[in-house]
Amino acid sequence: MAYVCLLLSGAALLVNGLATLGVLPRRDAAVLSLVIGSLQLILGVTYLGVTYLGVAPPGGTVPGGAAQEPDGGVQLLLSASGMFLFGLTYVYVGLDFLLGLGSRGLGWFCGMVAGCGLLLSAAWFPGDPLLATLWLCWSYLWMLFFFSLALGHSGLSPLIGWSLVLASQATATVPALLGITGQWPGDPAVAGGAAACIAALLLLAAGLARRDCRRDARRDGGTDGRPVVVVPGEPLGTTRR
Repeated sequence: MAYVCLLLSGAALLVNGLATLGVLPRRDAAVLSLVIGSLQLILGVTYLGVTYLGVAPPGGTVPGGAAQEPDGGVQLLLSASGMFLFGLTYVYVGLDFLLGLGSRGLGWFCGMVAGCGLLLSAAWFPGDPLLATLWLCWSYLWMLFFFSLALGHSGLSPLIGWSLVLASQATATVPALLGITGQWPGDPAVAGGAAACIAALLLLAAGLARRDCRRDARRDGGTDGRPVVVVPGEPLGTTRR
């Protein structure tokens, strides 16, 4: 179930990234986030009931291959915690837009989740360095939302959009498919290679965001010479002077 949640996260991250860049309507992304988040919360509760509470016989695995042994309760709770954090985030994102909540509360929530993500990364590192690496990346994404929505750094919107688009498949869809097919790697060298690839993608996202900001500044700033500010939560082309 944890891998299914990760696969759903890949879709949600991609669509939200495209919406942030103005490629898709924000309402489409909000509805999808609400649906996926609700499914993940349901799956998380079911996951705890089936595995941690002992409804199913032991011997299965959680992301990274941790066995469901009597002493594996910590790993199971860590996996369930990740499912709930993602699920709550997507539900909050969907409701925030559909109900017009203003996004500030969402930003502070993302900051809290980013801190939890760092703790989960540290907890997973001894037994599953790849999953620890993925949590570092997800914490970075949540932190971007914190700076943009809670602290008002509106210029991060292009960076957020491109980071979500590029990281969605590398940190969610591909790892989920590896887990579903039983190919989840446990070699630390693989985790190191994954970290290098993810870092390269995030640097590429920063470069693309800088390019888009310069393009919009030339297009919109050339009319009256006044500076352009990217509006948070709106398509990339929406600006204020």
